[in-house]
Amino acid sequence: MKQASPIHASLEHVVFYPEKSAKKYPTVIALHGRGTDELDLIPLFLSLGRTDVMIISPRAPLPFSFGGFAWYSQSQEWAPEPQSFRSSVDLLRRFISETSNGYPVNTRELVLLGFSQGTVMAYAVGLIDPSPFRGVVALSGYVPHRFGLPLNLRMLEGFPVFISHGTYDEVIPVKFGREAEALLNRAGAEVTYREYPTAHEVGENTIRDLASWMNKLVKQV
Repeated sequence: MKQASPIHASLEHVVFYPEKSAKKYPTVIALHGRGTDELDLIPLFLSLGRTDVMIISPRAPLPFSFGGFAWYSQSQEWAPEPQSFRSSVDLLRRFISETSNGYPVNTRELVLLGFSQGTVMAYAVGLIDPSPFRGVVALSGYVPHRFGLPLNLRMLEGFPVFISHGTYDEVIPVKFGREAEALLNRAGAEVTYREYPTAHEVGENTIRDLASWMNKLVKQV
């Protein structure tokens, strides 16, 4: 993978191209969690072994008081404050449109991947309009279906979603992962759900299962 100079877009970001040249690349948009930045998920992605996939990783727009950045303020321990949440959802949707047009993205092979707050954002953007995406990866998060967003669950028939959650997660309890699985299964999505005896983290078992899912979903270049 090689880091490229980013285009001007609505969010600061990094972009890594595959070493192999192609006109268009399968692409993952990686959305980090609260308190980190646009580089946080790059090692996770590289550990999947997909050197033929481009990765675009935006920085969340809000500085976090303890360092790093956040996608939204939280009105409760885990719940988003509505105004900052909706603003970031709109901003992220615009960013995805800008980068899909500004980089050599194979728009038929575009995957949203998030962790924690990034998963909430991936769900929000992917479920408002799933049509631009090949699938969603939701690591240790929840579906924000109680916060007034126009989620279009009727468009999810056959839509691939990979969900993972730690059974000892004290930041976003595992019940939210299970709730997401049930909700998306009822909507007809093609859900792969995994639980692991871990906390709020991505472990080796998650990486193994996610790599297998990704290899089936996104064809090799």
